[in-house]
Amino acid sequence: MRRQILLAAAFAVAVTAIPAGSYAQSRRDPDADQRRQQEEAAKKRRQREEWGDVQAPLPALRNAGPCPYVKTLYDAGRYVEFRDGREASAAVSWSGEIQGISSGCAYKDDKPIQVVMEVLFELGKGPQAQGRSKTYRYWVAVTDRNRSVLAKEYFDLPVNFPDGADRVHVTENIAGITIPRATMTTSGANFEVLIGFDVTPEMAAFNREGKRFRLNVGQTAASQTAGAPTNP
Repeated sequence: MRRQILLAAAFAVAVTAIPAGSYAQSRRDPDADQRRQQEEAAKKRRQREEWGDVQAPLPALRNAGPCPYVKTLYDAGRYVEFRDGREASAAVSWSGEIQGISSGCAYKDDKPIQVVMEVLFELGKGPQAQGRSKTYRYWVAVTDRNRSVLAKEYFDLPVNFPDGADRVHVTENIAGITIPRATMTTSGANFEVLIGFDVTPEMAAFNREGKRFRLNVGQTAASQTAGAPTNP
């Protein structure tokens, strides 16, 4: 599913200077300079011809610096909903996990940073789920590198599980994340773009503690017990 959103973050206080290119001050051969300019012009013309028909997710721009960090917030990277609050595999109604993120950005001069993301979700239907449909909720936030949230937006992700299926994968394409820059020397490395499920405090604590279920634990233990020799 493609999302068109706008996260207009406030101007960052922190500024990271981006080194400007340095040029030699020595005297040059005018003919050599002219040949170099002609070669660069021809190269740009070839690039325009090659890129003219390509529908890329980002404009073909040369970034002024590094892109913002894009990652999943650990505490909100998984969604596990239990019936009656019991932390057991048999009590799971719905589950979800952010499996992977790919991203790109573009900015130059004093223009804002444009970020696009592709997010892969894995969603699950547990033993206690009722029905075959579930609307998950997730958020995307722009932060000032571990200091403060500059902008945050929530999204609904409706999922239908086919008959007999207890797991589906959904890819979300998120565009329109715009991060203004205080000056043309403000680097994208000053920012982070985070994504996570809208979880309860209990779900966040479950994730933070790194809890996971091995659904075959009971079966393995039973088989080991049955196959173990008995003492006379």
